[in-house]
Amino acid sequence: MNDNRLIHIGFGNIVNTDKLISIVSPEAAPIKRLVQTAKEENRAIDATSGRKTKSVLIMENGMVVLSALLPETITGRAQTGSEDLNES
Repeated sequence: MNDNRLIHIGFGNIVNTDKLISIVSPEAAPIKRLVQTAKEENRAIDATSGRKTKSVLIMENGMVVLSALLPETITGRAQTGSEDLNES
């Protein structure tokens, strides 16, 4: 049985929590550099649908996912499973 948990990160976009390392705010300079580098290296996935980036998800394979949801919102969904999309 597959136990991968999926969470909604906004605008119909889904992330596998098993592959998620961290969820951070995009405001700090080091995170801005990380996002810029990821974009240059084609490792960034923009899941904001044109909205302002409010959180950056760092995946274990080095991919960087940009979301328009706040880090607290995504963290809450990951912890409670309230937005868990798996079917039991």
